[in-house]
Amino acid sequence: MSKFSHFSLASGTAFKKLFNVTAVAASVAVIASCTNYQQPSVELPQGVSLVESVKAQEGVVNIPFKKYTLANGLTVILHQDNSDPLVHVDVTYHVGSAREQLGKSGFAHFFEHMMFQGSNNVADEQHFKVVTQSGGNLNGTTNSDRTNYFETVPKNQLEKMLWLESDRMGFLLEAITAEKFEVQRATVKNERGQNVDNRPYGRLNETVNQMIFPREHPYSWPVIGYMSDLDRGTVTDLKEFFSRWYGPNNAVLTIGGDIDEAQTLAWVNQYFGELKAGPAVEPLAKTPVSLADNRYYSFSDNVSLPLLYISFPTVYGMHDDEPALDVLANILGGGPTSLLYKNLVKSGVAVQAGTSHPCRELVCQMNFYALPNPQQGLALANIEQVINDTLVEFENRGVNDDDLLKTKVSIETDTIYGLQSVSGKVSNLAHYQTMLDDANYTEQQVARYNQVTKADVMRVFNQYIKGKGAAVLSIVPHGQEALVAKADNFTLPDVSNPPAVVELDTPIMKNISDFDRSVMPSAGENPQVKVPELWRESFANGMEVIASENNETPTVSLLLSLEGGPLLDPIDKAGLAQLTASLMNEGTLARSKEALSNELAKLGSDISFGASGRNTFISVSSLVKNLDATLVLLHEMMFNPLFAQADFDRVKNQTIQGLEQGNKDARTLARNAFKQVTYGKGNRVGLADSGTITTVNTITLADVKGFYKQYFSPSKSSLVVVGDVSRGDLLPKLKRLKSWQGQSYTINTDFTLPEVTPNKVYFVDLPNASQSSIKLSRRAMTYDATSEYFKASLMNYPLGRAFNSRINLNLREDKGYTYGASSYFSGGKTQGSFSAGASVKKEHTYDAMVEIENEIKNYQEKGLTDDEVTFMRQAISQSEALSFETPSQKSGFLRQLLQFNLPTNYGEQQTEIIQNITLAQLNAIAAEELAKPMQWIVVGDGQIVRPQLEKLNVDVVDLTLAQ
Repeated sequence: MSKFSHFSLASGTAFKKLFNVTAVAASVAVIASCTNYQQPSVELPQGVSLVESVKAQEGVVNIPFKKYTLANGLTVILHQDNSDPLVHVDVTYHVGSAREQLGKSGFAHFFEHMMFQGSNNVADEQHFKVVTQSGGNLNGTTNSDRTNYFETVPKNQLEKMLWLESDRMGFLLEAITAEKFEVQRATVKNERGQNVDNRPYGRLNETVNQMIFPREHPYSWPVIGYMSDLDRGTVTDLKEFFSRWYGPNNAVLTIGGDIDEAQTLAWVNQYFGELKAGPAVEPLAKTPVSLADNRYYSFSDNVSLPLLYISFPTVYGMHDDEPALDVLANILGGGPTSLLYKNLVKSGVAVQAGTSHPCRELVCQMNFYALPNPQQGLALANIEQVINDTLVEFENRGVNDDDLLKTKVSIETDTIYGLQSVSGKVSNLAHYQTMLDDANYTEQQVARYNQVTKADVMRVFNQYIKGKGAAVLSIVPHGQEALVAKADNFTLPDVSNPPAVVELDTPIMKNISDFDRSVMPSAGENPQVKVPELWRESFANGMEVIASENNETPTVSLLLSLEGGPLLDPIDKAGLAQLTASLMNEGTLARSKEALSNELAKLGSDISFGASGRNTFISVSSLVKNLDATLVLLHEMMFNPLFAQADFDRVKNQTIQGLEQGNKDARTLARNAFKQVTYGKGNRVGLADSGTITTVNTITLADVKGFYKQYFSPSKSSLVVVGDVSRGDLLPKLKRLKSWQGQSYTINTDFTLPEVTPNKVYFVDLPNASQSSIKLSRRAMTYDATSEYFKASLMNYPLGRAFNSRINLNLREDKGYTYGASSYFSGGKTQGSFSAGASVKKEHTYDAMVEIENEIKNYQEKGLTDDEVTFMRQAISQSEALSFETPSQKSGFLRQLLQFNLPTNYGEQQTEIIQNITLAQLNAIAAEELAKPMQWIVVGDGQIVRPQLEKLNVDVVDLTLAQ
């Protein structure tokens, strides 16, 4: 497995279901017992109290843990899991945007950024550097109700993580400066530009919340905040917010993994025990929200299709009626077995539709959405009518047995898959402790869903949906305002001039330490990492099988790859492989898609077909107990696809509509432009895997059937299996795949590629785009594990692959041009590339391009520093401890072995290279690789960006993308 992964930025507003995304079934007790051992009782440090001890017990639904409190109110939860040599640390503060004051929105999310900017004993940007150099990964998320910060590191780095987290909990404010404040204010604005303003339908959530909640309600403003509020904010405001909410008594510290309990408690007490408690925190009132009548509102956006979104406020997270409402949402719009799928998607009225019931601490919402099918008209009033008719249909239909069974099975499977990592278990414990003061809530959660009855579902429908008012939002393309569902009868509140804000008047937090916190703890010896044990088998039909037995969870995953995929498309029918794979999800000669989906849901299994890169993929996940039944459905889908004309027409139209929408998205346009410029419009690799609108339009059902007949063959196939099944048990189950026969075929990779034109900028105009997407790139070497490609990737790591890379620190932290910038090598079997770029403020497009060019030139001419080489060595080599934890990671490792014919121990060879490659060798690679000609690709608002590009004194080519 390649040791490189893209850095993750320490932010990202999380809009997700907070309460019912995690639930556990009876088999979890088995999971917990096989990864946990009970250590002897330990003498507790002074000031530390044991609150609760939960052990794994047969037949009991739980995650084993011990809960402690410190004298300052900090809750500490320890979970022992010695299956991998790593630890996961999570600090969750019970403060999200709901704790903000009217007129001071965005502070909780802003603090998520500020918490990575150094503290009294941790230098600016050092937090990222320390964690990365330790071989770990880290992030932070903010939502309406809580903010959390977390790291996963090799087990020998635990003390260092506690030092970092405690220093920013207790000694952050001394390090906050006006300069840091302004840099992060700019970064938040870039984040909003990238994830909200520059994204189609990006303003949907915040608009719906404004429609449902009164202006003074804490959910009425977005988590990321209003920019006008952030512009008014001051450093003092920020410090007062931190002092009010970031005390240890409002936090939960959860640690899971291969830990020594006594040593961990001693460290926790040392680093956190002396911190002062903050002001008392009272729970927020859960005041019911309801609308007397429908509120209609609409706005135009840079989209290709209108969208209708209907949202009913219901209960609140963990309310007794939440499970029944979840079942209702699944019946109405939860996938191919739902009523909305039948009435909107299957019927051809809409290209997409669905229902969800996300919950937050104070309110849940029942949401319906649909995007109309242009072939049957775009008027959203028609969509609204179908949704209303569907609600009447449900009332008459009622609830059947399968409706309840599918929801209960999903609890079991979702939980088991969520607990395949230490981070998943830690997140589960931290969540319930923060929201309910009960980390051991999983058993009760299961019971809540198992107790739902048909009568409950009908009751909550009548109580919260039937006849109730909702927020009805229409989002339409510019100039097509006539498509809205109904004329606006609601006006959004003016958020630019809030009422006078009541000052917090909170004393600024001040802690004093009785030991020298400026000394960063040292790490112990690096843990030994074991490569997963594996076995191989070759079938006579050409299929290569590679598998690893993994009994940490009672699950099995299979990934069947047929080499070729989109590379097998005729150039004039690009998208054929992907369309064929999509159609294989649509039903068999024996069962419709709805019937297949129903059977899979009752098993808790998933089967999906897709095509990308140079492969067609069939992905299967199943509980071990249901593997045989799942394989029966897999074989049916593989060897007896229906290929119905109606399904083909619908899926083809959905594909075309997706391509149309992609033409409105800056990042999609940039990806397509990169492929076209780098590999050529006349080559299959120069077009998106999904093809273009023109090429997909030419594809017929006969083409799909022909592609399936010619290329759906085991002759160039591989099967990766990871799970709780032995070789002896698995091979008999693969008899049908072993006997599968198919013809051989060739894959064309002999392309005539265009010349690199370094004196040109290829520009794609996206009117009104709030940000520009810029990319400096060229073709480069193909993938290898231990030669040129690997060594070039080592060279690039300090330049643009780590968060603390030169390019990212310059553009994000120093200049405030972007939310994140990077450079990277990407390589496959036959093609490779090097790219550097970012999404940037459009008014700074030219400036950002110059900075990237300067960083690359300086790196190429002067090379790396000794410190950067040390950072690279430690970060990459120590990250191996995190490489094989989950089944998906093991599966990726096995697939890498097969795809590139690698030896099992190639990781050891990489480690040797990492430790022994010299500064001179790395600088020589930089001098050679970064001197090669590259070309710019820019997507942005022509009125703002094009005048800037003219300052580059190169040809600006208006690029016409293949349509």
